[in-house]
Amino acid sequence: MKLKVISFILLVILFLPLNVSAAELNFCGRTAPIWQFVGYFLVALKIVIPLIIIVLGVIDFATAVVSSDDKAISSAAKGLFKRLIIGVVIFFIPTIVDLVFGFISNFTGDIMSEIATCEECLLSPTGNTCEDSVDVANAEANQ
Repeated sequence: MKLKVISFILLVILFLPLNVSAAELNFCGRTAPIWQFVGYFLVALKIVIPLIIIVLGVIDFATAVVSSDDKAISSAAKGLFKRLIIGVVIFFIPTIVDLVFGFISNFTGDIMSEIATCEECLLSPTGNTCEDSVDVANAEANQ
């Protein structure tokens, strides 16, 4: 029953006519500080994840070698391989985000400038475009 109610509410919200243009909504411009924070978080992940993988791999292999057990060494190798796969996936999140924004780029008009602001803050949080958008958003929030 709850699923039917939630589905109905979502359908009503999705099909409500909106007479507001993307320039009036200015979603990415207003939320630029949040996008910039997420961008900084992604940059930090790209630095921290490889370090964590290296440290944990060294610890696992050192304990396996000290125990001199073949099963421990093979399980340490499997664990390192899994961590490497996860690390590669996390490392390529910005590339995946860029691909998603590339698919969205088929839109025209005011929407593209809004999407470009979100993309710039996610992929390059220290860029001039993102910094300008954050400054504008903070100035609007302080008014």
